[in-house]
Amino acid sequence: MQFENIGGFGVVLGVIGRFWPVWIALSIVLYASFTWRKRLGLYGELFSNYVGIAGVVICFFWLFTAIFAGVVAPFDPLSQVAVMKDAMPGTVVPGSDAVYYFGGDKLARDVFSRMVFGSQIVLVIAPFATAFALMVGITLGLPAGYYGGRIDSVLSFLANLVLAFPVILLFYLLVTPEIRTLSFDSWFSQATGIGVSIPRGLAAFFFLFPVIFLCTLFWTRFKNRPDRIWIQLALTILIGGWVYMGLVFSKDPFGLISIEPSTLNIFVAVVFASSPGVFRIVRGLVMDIKTRDYVAAAQTRGESPWYIMIWEILPNARGPLIVDACLRIGYTTILLGTLGYFGLGLAPESPDWGTAIKDASRLLRSYIHPALPPTIALMSFVLGLNLLADALREQSLKD
Repeated sequence: MQFENIGGFGVVLGVIGRFWPVWIALSIVLYASFTWRKRLGLYGELFSNYVGIAGVVICFFWLFTAIFAGVVAPFDPLSQVAVMKDAMPGTVVPGSDAVYYFGGDKLARDVFSRMVFGSQIVLVIAPFATAFALMVGITLGLPAGYYGGRIDSVLSFLANLVLAFPVILLFYLLVTPEIRTLSFDSWFSQATGIGVSIPRGLAAFFFLFPVIFLCTLFWTRFKNRPDRIWIQLALTILIGGWVYMGLVFSKDPFGLISIEPSTLNIFVAVVFASSPGVFRIVRGLVMDIKTRDYVAAAQTRGESPWYIMIWEILPNARGPLIVDACLRIGYTTILLGTLGYFGLGLAPESPDWGTAIKDASRLLRSYIHPALPPTIALMSFVLGLNLLADALREQSLKD
């Protein structure tokens, strides 16, 4: 069968045109950022050098691609057109005006659409998993660095124990079906009907940290304001409990919050592996900052240790933590791609970039075009995060 092909120039113009909502959103954000950069603090300072601008543009490009994926992608990432199996880039679908801009894969799915929808998976898991890892590392690293002694020894030993474990083997144990579906015949599972798998048990532990941290933050700040503290604590516990039950046990009474088991497994594995690194960074920063004069002044005023940790030490450690967060999102993105390549965690039909690279690599000698788009997408997003981290590091050194 002879297929119509729009050619290389047509592919370039077509792809640029498909991203029209991304270009509009990116233009608006960049215009507003340049206009008010002097009022935007650290974010505005990123636009003072080309490295920061490049990092912001790349990261926002993929963010808006994930947001407008349904508009940008011409096909559903799972839809198949049988005659388009291993189709070359620019091939027109017979009987329509639709085009497989980057060709078709071995299951006759549009490579371009799968690359676009794969950004949603990366932009959901990587930043949120990093945020939870930061929350866990900060909550444990603050008392370890501030108090020292036995607390520091115990927490540091646990962190070093996790860091000493091979990362790939750790992920294999947490996301492999034969391991993660083990349920313990406990009174809890009998009473609730919920199988307590290893990742779900870890999720129940890790997802407590944001609630604990926010409650501590509000209590230390407004403990002398009973008119505000109880309202804030009640809202934190209610909203946090609602989100907690939905994410961990899929028991949201309103049916608004849920997470796929495979996504939960990957999420928990990333948090578990990343938290010790954040812990060590926070611990080291706290041990340095707690010797400063303003910390001694707070101690002289009679402030509580947790108030000093959260409101005196943590704000002065934000620079290195922001830089580390950007780099860690990049590491997590690479890790997601690696796990997808090995077929661990996410479903086999998932359009995430790692799975797409794995599927394309099996026929790499015959058809190279299905492997290039997800590879370039993964590389460009990580590059943008690294450029952003470099710019933030330069600004933190100036401060």
